[in-house]
Amino acid sequence: MSRETAEPTRARVLWIARLEYRFHAWRERRARRKGYMPTVMTFPGYGGDGWVRVLGRVMIVPLVPTRRRREVTGSVRGWRSFAAVPIGFAQVQVTIGGVTHEVVSDRGGVVDVVLPAPLEPGWHTFTLRVEGSEPVESRSLVVGPDVRFGIVSDVDDTVMVTALPRPLVAAWNTFVVDEHARQPVPGMSVLLERIVREKPGAPVVYLSTGAWNVAPTLMRFFTRHLFPSGAILLTDWGPTHDRWFRSGPAHKLHNLRRLAAEFPNIRWLLIGDDGQADDDIYTTFAGENPASVVGVAIRRLSPAEAVLAGGRTVVDDHSAAEVPWVTGNDGAELLDRLTEVGILGGTDVRPRA
Repeated sequence: MSRETAEPTRARVLWIARLEYRFHAWRERRARRKGYMPTVMTFPGYGGDGWVRVLGRVMIVPLVPTRRRREVTGSVRGWRSFAAVPIGFAQVQVTIGGVTHEVVSDRGGVVDVVLPAPLEPGWHTFTLRVEGSEPVESRSLVVGPDVRFGIVSDVDDTVMVTALPRPLVAAWNTFVVDEHARQPVPGMSVLLERIVREKPGAPVVYLSTGAWNVAPTLMRFFTRHLFPSGAILLTDWGPTHDRWFRSGPAHKLHNLRRLAAEFPNIRWLLIGDDGQADDDIYTTFAGENPASVVGVAIRRLSPAEAVLAGGRTVVDDHSAAEVPWVTGNDGAELLDRLTEVGILGGTDVRPRA
């Protein structure tokens, strides 16, 4: 059965989701007639003892010389990243440790699959390939069995200054943003780098409600502003099989619960901001999995940022919580608060003004 006929046969699929898939299939056919070639846009993942979570997205792009293909697929940004054509239900070959696995992308072209891989702890490189195209490299951090500490961080207004009204964030990301157009929240890269130095082997997971389309821009932003390497967990905008739009809080909670199940021995430091639902999400997760949370750090938006964000969410009184909850205006204040409650220790290593 072809990809174009597979989707409508699925039971109880919302009509708008079927329509979206058919629209992308039509765009794919047009792109192929123009000589465009399929490729895989890869995103950093993570793994554990004997397995790796592989993340990527199958897209169709203009035919370019081999020497420029990686440059092109790695520099899709702004409106072009949203205009790029995904290939749903594509057959993808993933080669890890000399073993090739056949996997299938979802309706939106996203590859999110766990594969067996007996790898040593640390960062590992492997390849993804679609329809005989040139293999594209990806990376995942395999977490050692002795690691007991991890970091989950939100992105917008937590490590990256958004400073836009919420209704305009999507449009800004779609039509304008690149890594030069955004600024980091002061001190956040220092905070995260300090944590990974103090907690060797600790995984960093950037968990956001942003679309996979902006992942290349985020990866360049993290590199440019010296944020530690980590897995990126985003979502695919648009309708799902049973609802018109994906739920951001549900996406975050799902991945937090998944991390708790995958790494039962790790306690996570959860970092977010008070401009979205992070406090509610982390409260729910910590209540369900108190043994999986070492602490919560909430960045307070400035008055101007709060106005643009539509106001602050109420940060509940967590004085009776089983884990420490701290707040601060930036990374430097959060570092101080985390040190005061004993989550971090040692001499303050903030750069001098």
